[in-house]
Amino acid sequence: MKNSEGDARRWLAQADVDLDIARLALEREFFAHACFMSQQVDEKALAYYRGDRDVTGHSLLELLGKLTTTFPQLSKHKELVGILDQYYVLTRYPDALAGGSPFEAYGLRQAKEAVEGTGEIVEAVRSVINE
Repeated sequence: MKNSEGDARRWLAQADVDLDIARLALEREFFAHACFMSQQVDEKALAYYRGDRDVTGHSLLELLGKLTTTFPQLSKHKELVGILDQYYVLTRYPDALAGGSPFEAYGLRQAKEAVEGTGEIVEAVRSVINE
């Protein structure tokens, strides 16, 4: 039997470290990277909140949807995770955009919104785990 609470705390601890990396990317003006890392942070926080190892896909909207039945307070983050879902591929691959490269396409506003919003989601998940 797996230790769901312990696993959730381990994944959340890794999400905290990754959030620090996202903040550093924002500070250093690597905006596409800050956006992508924000998506990754929330994937860890939302997917593994109870140590769930049977997670398929990378959709934050889907992951959040599974949680809101039990934790309706998380539903207020739906719009943000929809935005972050767009950062999973487009922020990494030059051929994913119609023109240019991700480092040219993403800016301060997007990165700041992603990083700050991700911090709020991590704290919301932390409070759910601590209930």
